[in-house]
Amino acid sequence: MSGHSKWATTKHKKAAIDAKRGKLFANLIKKIEVAARIGGPDPAGNPTLYDAIQKAKKNSVPNDNIDRAVKRGGGEGNDAVSYDEITYEAYGPAGVAILIQCLTDNRNRSASDVKVAITRNGGTVADMGSVARVFDRMGVVEVKKLQPATDKKGTDKTVTEDDLMEATLDAGPEDIVDEGETFKIVADPANLVAVRKAVQDAGIDYESADLEFRPQFEQAIDSREAAEKLFKLLDAIEDVDDVEAVYSNEDVPDEILESLDA
Repeated sequence: MSGHSKWATTKHKKAAIDAKRGKLFANLIKKIEVAARIGGPDPAGNPTLYDAIQKAKKNSVPNDNIDRAVKRGGGEGNDAVSYDEITYEAYGPAGVAILIQCLTDNRNRSASDVKVAITRNGGTVADMGSVARVFDRMGVVEVKKLQPATDKKGTDKTVTEDDLMEATLDAGPEDIVDEGETFKIVADPANLVAVRKAVQDAGIDYESADLEFRPQFEQAIDSREAAEKLFKLLDAIEDVDDVEAVYSNEDVPDEILESLDA
């Protein structure tokens, strides 16, 4: 049960350099509001809200912001909000499939902004369903390999793939993917909460527990030029305010990735 996502690693390195924290905060707050609206404002009885709150805390979103988001999503106060989840589909260079998730309070704005980002950066808007069929929706629990000490006198410890396999075996994981500095435990969406709880019960800290789209196959990128165009397109889509997540199925060889970093 192993694997490695080159794009995830590249994306992570890029995020560490030029992440736009304001947009990240906004997206995390939206997810809390949506979770509270759909499942209620009590995280104890709403696992989706619980995980959205934990992810926001991991990304240093202030507690006051989180509390206000829960209340807005739950319909409290005069600033209660409602967001729609919308998915758009596109093709990039070399036929790479791109799936785009948005959280928005204005469908027309989102549709226009996403279409402009795609068409102005070398992509093609795809017919609904033509790209979605390439992806499977899966539950994903992300765990850092290096775990912080639980007390001031303790020492950090390293979590291994075997540790995670042993901890979650009864919860029904389907795969454990090595992402470099982290592991991603992939499971059926129905088993997401069980896998996350199994990780916690084993005393292992987790970064996030989300539903993600994972490609059924990868599309090869065989030139630096195509890789540059693709990453420019993906960056432009991610920069759209209403975009929550972007998934793609490219396979870029290590030597091309290294040439882009040079």
